[in-house]
Amino acid sequence: MLRVFFLLFEPAESWLKIAKARRGYVFILVLHLLPFIAAVTVAEGWGLMHWGRWQPRMQKIHVFSDARIVWHFEILQAALFLLVVLVGSLSLHFASETFHGKKSFLSAFTIMAYGVSPLLLSQFLNLIPALNLYVGWGIGITLTVWVMYSGVPRVMQSLPVHAFGVYLSAAAIVVLLSGLVRAFTAMFLMGQINFSHSTTTRALGHWLGQ
Repeated sequence: MLRVFFLLFEPAESWLKIAKARRGYVFILVLHLLPFIAAVTVAEGWGLMHWGRWQPRMQKIHVFSDARIVWHFEILQAALFLLVVLVGSLSLHFASETFHGKKSFLSAFTIMAYGVSPLLLSQFLNLIPALNLYVGWGIGITLTVWVMYSGVPRVMQSLPVHAFGVYLSAAAIVVLLSGLVRAFTAMFLMGQINFSHSTTTRALGHWLGQ
């Protein structure tokens, strides 16, 4: 988790160390990504139950007193974070073929797993009840896109002429996927989702306790 601060303040050196270390899937998942997601999940869940979240429709801060609803939501959000990394890695892996040279899936996964660290870190801003959820996401995704700029050529070892294209693909993928997740989770937290529209959403609402 501390790696995110090195990525923010010394991105070039940090990515070079990550590239040289050649860590495997298990190491990245168990020692970096999953603990980071877990820390965000626990912190935000605690904040929702103690400090709440501003809901425009009610024009007040709503404290989520039902722990079941909070933890079901946080588990779902954690799964979505993980899905963003996995789907993003797969998409980047296929996109790299366009730029003359298929890169390993591990290199794409490494970029995504470490690259989204600022985005995960920005989730702690959600502990501020009145702060718009899209503000935190905006800060996090901006830092993520900036951090990835140094990571793509070093980890994926793309030729300079192709590196920028691969970087743009990585940035577009993470912005799109994380934006969709933020939109869904924000609507739920702000009380803007109606779970009665379809069988799928009714089932999801039932699981979330709505």
